[in-house]
Amino acid sequence: MALSLGVASAQTPAKGSPDHVKAVTSAVDGAMIRANTAMSNDWPTIGLDYAETRFSKLSQITADNVGKLGLVWSYPLESSRGVEATPVVVDGIMYVTASWSVVHAIDARSGKRLWSYDPKVDKEKGYKGCCDVVNRGVALWKGKVFVGVYDGRLVALDAVTGKVAWEKDTLIDQVHSYTITGAPRVFNGKVIIGNGGAEYGARGYITAYDAETGNQAWRWFTVPGDPSKPFEDDSMAAAAKTWDPSGKYWVNGGGGTVWDTITFDPDLNMVYVGTGNGSPWARNARSPAGGDNLYLASLVALNADTGKYIWHYQETPGDNWDYTSTQPMILADININGAPRKVILHAPKNGFFFVIDRTNGKFISAKNFVDVNWATGYDENGRPMETADARTDKPYDMIPGPYGAHNWHPMSFNPQTGLVYLPAQNVPVRVVEDKKWAHNENAPGKPHGGLGWNIGYNFDADPPQNKPFGRLLAWDPVKQKEAWRVEYVAPWNGGTLTTAGNLVFQGSADGRFIAYNATTGEKLWEKPVGSGVVAAASTFMIDGKQYVSIAVGWGGVYGIMQRATETQSPGTVYTFAIDGNAAPPAFVKYQTEGLLAGVPYDPKHVGEGTVLYLSNCVLCHGVPGVDKGGNVRNLGYVSKDVITNLKDFVFKGPMRDQGMPDFTGKLKEEDIPKLQAFIQGTADAIRPK
Repeated sequence: MALSLGVASAQTPAKGSPDHVKAVTSAVDGAMIRANTAMSNDWPTIGLDYAETRFSKLSQITADNVGKLGLVWSYPLESSRGVEATPVVVDGIMYVTASWSVVHAIDARSGKRLWSYDPKVDKEKGYKGCCDVVNRGVALWKGKVFVGVYDGRLVALDAVTGKVAWEKDTLIDQVHSYTITGAPRVFNGKVIIGNGGAEYGARGYITAYDAETGNQAWRWFTVPGDPSKPFEDDSMAAAAKTWDPSGKYWVNGGGGTVWDTITFDPDLNMVYVGTGNGSPWARNARSPAGGDNLYLASLVALNADTGKYIWHYQETPGDNWDYTSTQPMILADININGAPRKVILHAPKNGFFFVIDRTNGKFISAKNFVDVNWATGYDENGRPMETADARTDKPYDMIPGPYGAHNWHPMSFNPQTGLVYLPAQNVPVRVVEDKKWAHNENAPGKPHGGLGWNIGYNFDADPPQNKPFGRLLAWDPVKQKEAWRVEYVAPWNGGTLTTAGNLVFQGSADGRFIAYNATTGEKLWEKPVGSGVVAAASTFMIDGKQYVSIAVGWGGVYGIMQRATETQSPGTVYTFAIDGNAAPPAFVKYQTEGLLAGVPYDPKHVGEGTVLYLSNCVLCHGVPGVDKGGNVRNLGYVSKDVITNLKDFVFKGPMRDQGMPDFTGKLKEEDIPKLQAFIQGTADAIRPK
């Protein structure tokens, strides 16, 4: 018997050992991912399955016993910026990313680190991304972990050791501010990744690489290039007919970047991508004579093997509002008018929930899930019926605003309830078209113009009249109506997970991780997690027990300068199970010095300081003393010494290793007193009398 046990032990590696990690990660391929869909024991891809439903068939944790959920372990991600990744897990081996594209491999049985990989992004280049130095996770395939790095690299890591297997620069040029924040996907042995950068004047594209070698397999551009040069394919030639060449759109890139959603239907062998906003946002600036500007703000189907265009559906023709279609899409088979249909479920920034036939791209239905003021609905041909004021040249409240009625935060679909669980929101923004916009012009008053933004709009001096909100919607995609909702105290709440236990899990901006009844919306359980949550959770089985994990770290484009908590705990993975009783880590109180006072300034400088601040500071630091500060501090609540010595922070300052740009060459020394005047003057103006 002793000999028999010894042989068995030798043949079965210890869980969490290198041999075990190699065995379970090497088994991840298309067949494994499809087989796992039946039971959901593992979470092998970022959206759980190829359809990215984020619906787990696990039911050990239910609406009846979820109240017994407790912390099993927490793991420090050692990050202070946004955390947007969903943990990927196979047989208790977890891979998750933190800010700056750092990858962590964790033994989910114990919460102990196996390894971490830091791609050493140059933190002075953090300004090249519009929306925080985030990363939405990894892909796993045949023993390799794939991560898209903020600076544009795609890296393949050995799943056992974290050592680099291969690395590719995905960028088509080093002139534009391209980044990668999205999670790669792997289909048919090819790693698929897109890029961000539309605010900066980038041209969108998506690329496939051989998972084994890193060799480029194919690339598809989302918008046409210079019409004086040959088009890459027929789809680009067709798109060029929908742009006005007098605007020289190719100089500013055109936009359409594929910075997030990518899904795959293995039966149809189609890859579906959601494309981004126009660059600049204002269509009059990029395409003066109008036009739909294909393939901006669209869902596009490509052949998974060749990258060839198959079909598209444009959700926002002639995008004029930063209405990206990059938000996560879900593939589902549902009955519509008594007949089964293979569909895409999608809720992009523009505020409408779409149901699209994924076999051919035909429009089925669309209904607004929040209030909108740019369109009254969609006609039977799937075109929006725009309001008279949709393209006004006067100042107006953009509803939804550029933060979107729904942003990148993942939604989930539960086929048992028939409902989609959707993080919806409104962040008020009032804009006016910049009729004097010029490509790459760094002029005072241009929003983030000093850091390379090209949007063709200015922020209006009058505040918006519409109100902010954040809510969880349960949406019926067949009836195109809301089933229930939960209101939150602020926008920018986390993505959702739903399970066969009749549960929906979501983290909130005010620092809670919550479970709801999936049918009714009744809150059943919650735990504080020390920081606002933006990511979505995953759930999985380990040795016969169900666990739920959430990666927490406040951030993203809204979370940089706003928050709804009084704590700012560093990035952390929390893992829960029934009867867990581990102690949580200590929560950290948000650092504040009180409202800034005592910095000397000349009131005559406030006006010039205002426009300089708009061009260089506001989208990270917010309005001094008015906004609360997010994962970057509000300058109305820092010490007097910081603002008195502002020059030492702005030029080659000490915060560069945390992502603050060096403004050498962007600002002049004589600009500093003007900025000081605006910062201290604004704090003085709002100070209670």
